[in-house]
Amino acid sequence: MADGDEPPSEGTAMGAEAIPDWMRIPQGQWTADDLDLVPEEVGRCEVLDGALIVMSPQRAFHSVVIRRLANLLEFAAPPGWSVLTEMTVRIDDRNRPEPDIVVLRPGFAVERSTTTCCPPDIALAVEVVSPDSVLRDRVIKPEKFAAAGIPQYWRIEDEAGATVAHLFELDRRGTYVETAVERGKIRLDQPFPHFLDVDRLYP
Repeated sequence: MADGDEPPSEGTAMGAEAIPDWMRIPQGQWTADDLDLVPEEVGRCEVLDGALIVMSPQRAFHSVVIRRLANLLEFAAPPGWSVLTEMTVRIDDRNRPEPDIVVLRPGFAVERSTTTCCPPDIALAVEVVSPDSVLRDRVIKPEKFAAAGIPQYWRIEDEAGATVAHLFELDRRGTYVETAVERGKIRLDQPFPHFLDVDRLYP
């Protein structure tokens, strides 16, 4: 401290003035709309139960599987269907999660400025599990997707060096039931007929 400088008064938070405006949420918790205030340079974020989740840098497994699976689904999709990656889903005012992949039914208008979609438009949500997202992808997010009525949920995992797909569908009670645990090639009828070759999702 230079001569003549006064120390900060008690109760003054050091560096508080450095908090950017977008992080000052007046209602005390994050809403789905607040997510649009986050600058792009912050990286991928989602809102779960009013909390902002900033996602960690991803491993090559995560990136490669998302790209290959999205390409596979897009190639198989009939005209009118859309396949998007890293698109948030507005479930309610306090929840706007971001699946790694969503398959959207015909009729959803994908504009250049689109930042989110709604559960009725989604036929399938996919998460590729990372070390920091295990709890969210296995428990928290599928519970929210099921409650919102999204009929299909897939979870892709790296299990001891093997790529494994856990496939779920909504039952009459509104909860997900695991219908397959696949490591090879499987023919699926939902959300449209196609072959899922799991062991080719990662080299």
